[in-house]
This record gives sequence, structure tokens and C-alpha cells, in this order.
Amino acid sequence: MDSSFERVGIIGSGPAGWTAALYAGRAGLEPTVFTGWEPGGQLMITTDVENYPGFPEGVMGPEMMSLFRRQAERFGAKVVESHVDAVELDGPVKTLQLGDQTARFQTVIISTGASAKWLGLESEKTFGGYGVSACATCDGFFFRGKKVIVVGGGDTAMEEANYLTRHAERVFVVHRRDTLRASQIMQQRALNNPKIEFIWNAAVDEILGEMEPVRQVTGVRLRSTLDDSTWEMPIDGVFIAIGHSPNSSLFHGLLDMDETGYLKVEPFSTKTKIPGVFACGDVIDSVYRQAVTAAGTGCMAAIDAERYLEALGA
Repeated sequence: MDSSFERVGIIGSGPAGWTAALYAGRAGLEPTVFTGWEPGGQLMITTDVENYPGFPEGVMGPEMMSLFRRQAERFGAKVVESHVDAVELDGPVKTLQLGDQTARFQTVIISTGASAKWLGLESEKTFGGYGVSACATCDGFFFRGKKVIVVGGGDTAMEEANYLTRHAERVFVVHRRDTLRASQIMQQRALNNPKIEFIWNAAVDEILGEMEPVRQVTGVRLRSTLDDSTWEMPIDGVFIAIGHSPNSSLFHGLLDMDETGYLKVEPFSTKTKIPGVFACGDVIDSVYRQAVTAAGTGCMAAIDAERYLEALGA
């Protein structure tokens, strides 16, 4: 790319990024979307999405992201299937480094998302979306009347376990220790819930399942953290709830973030501390982490960028 600059650069291509591109495109700002290493974000590993408005029969995650992309491109968004390696955000023109190329923009919208933390088992990948999940509110509905495991001991795990009791017949919480890290109120809610049972001093050693006639989880192999003994347990689903990591390392030292790494924006806004730089989606959201909320903030970011450019007379 040459030394001239464009108006809007969008880093990331999940629901927030594509929505920002759609709105910026309709405003005639000709945005450029840099898809990153995981085009489409976490929805690309989500099989059925049944809670996004407008899809009464549900939709596959990858199909939804394809539709988002097509709609953004319809309104003039340019797509660069590349990862941004470095950024320079100060000053009126921001520079994005992509390998040995640079791209320059008056505004940058950050929609790099967040990634669920996983156990690191190959079987997590094999059965991801087929009984293994990191989002109870996304996938709990599919486990009505079934038995599931939640892995973790913090607030996220307790919240996921309590939520899953709305759907599942039984919820087992597997924790490496015999005490929880969760806040006292979250602990008590889970400990007092008659549908939740705790398996202490244990870790998931392997996720078991079958590929035919349908790919599905059938059980887990648990390992004692006290004596290393193992045993198998039949189960229908495994929810990994050991936290999320915002994909914000690119902006360390440049933008304000909380202790976990979520980017900070002004209240009721997507503005970061640097004029012309906006952030949206899961990289700013440690609470809701839903496709629909990410898309909403993507819309906000595009409008904020448009107003910023209008004030510049650009």
C-alpha cells in the first residue's frame, strides 16, 4: 500500500468488525477490514447459533459470518486477509504494519475479540461445537435433560454451572482443588443448587466421544490431582470455564486496559484514550460476550468514527 491514507481501518472480522464495516460502508467511508489470523472470530467454531435475532431456525456460525461479510462488502468494505503485526496510533494518521507493508488511516476501529482459554487437549478441538463449549448461554439449550460437566472454580465457572441447571438434568463442576476461587456469593449459589454436584481435586485428562453415526461427546476421563489415579465418567457435554483472554496484546503500552487486558473505552462510547481510535466487541466486553452485543458495539464504533471524521471535515 502506498503512503496515502484512507479513512477507516478495522482490525478484526467477527460480528463487531463486520458490523462496523457495514455501517462505515453505508456511510460512504470505504472501510478496510483486516481479518486477522481467525477470520470470523469465535463464531467460526460455533456450530448452531440459535439466539441471534432474525434467524428463527438458527444458523451455523461460519455461515453467519459469511453473511456478515457479504453484507459489508455489498456496501463497499474492502477485505484484506492479513494479520496486523504492529500499530502506530498517535497523531492524525494511524499506521498499521502488515509484514513488510503498511496501511495508513485517519481512524482505526479495533475489534480483535477475545479467546476462550482451553485445557490444551486435542479432543477439545475434535469435539468443539459437538459437545465441547466455552459458552453456556450460547449452547446450554442443546443440553436439555442431559448431564454436563463444567471445568473451573472461579466466578465464570459458577455462573456457567448455575445457568446450565436451567437446561441440564445434572451439572458436575470439576475443580483441581478442594476450594473455589469464586466470590463468596457465587460459591454459595452453586453449592446450594441441588442440581449441581462438585468433583473436587480432579482434572479432565481426556474428552471421550464418537465420530459415527454423529460426532458427539460420550464421556470424560478424569485424573485425580492428589494421587494421579484416573477414572472414566459418562457425560453428554463439557463446558470449559477457566476464563477468556482479550486479544489486546497488540495494544499493550498504547491504550488503557484493565488488569486482564480488556481495552477501556469512554462510557456510552467506543472511544479509546487516543483520538480517532475506537474499540468494540469482545475486546472491550468481559461481561456479556455475545454476538449480538458485539455487533451492537460495532455499530457504535462506526458511528463514532463517522462523527470524528465529520468534525475533522474529512
